[in-house]
Amino acid sequence: MYKHILVPVLFDERHDTQASYLAARTLADDGATFTVVHVMEPIPSYATAEIPGEVLANTRNEVEKALVQSASALPGAVPMLISGHAGRAIVDYADENGVDCIIVASHRPGFEDLFLGSTAARVVRHAKCSVHVIR
Repeated sequence: MYKHILVPVLFDERHDTQASYLAARTLADDGATFTVVHVMEPIPSYATAEIPGEVLANTRNEVEKALVQSASALPGAVPMLISGHAGRAIVDYADENGVDCIIVASHRPGFEDLFLGSTAARVVRHAKCSVHVIR
């Protein structure tokens, strides 16, 4: 069905990355490409001024390692670490890289997000390609 599938991932217990990967494999055409993306939200400059540079670098390295390890569960997937606000960064990456399907996990929402998590809701509302929500 799809030729280029984007799978955003988070590294916490609430999101089932394996369910997203299974959906990606199920929806993929033969020869499809997969991109596993993690978005690092920017830290305000007033906060980074108080954090040693090596702590920021070590954190980024740890996230990169976790991303590579996670992406290895989806054969042929390319891991990509990007920065920005999660919902907007995912949509922008999809637009700029010819993605035709995004598979996004959604947590159990609170009152402010009645049906989808806030990132998933933004992706669903603004993506120009198909979006499959995993809950």
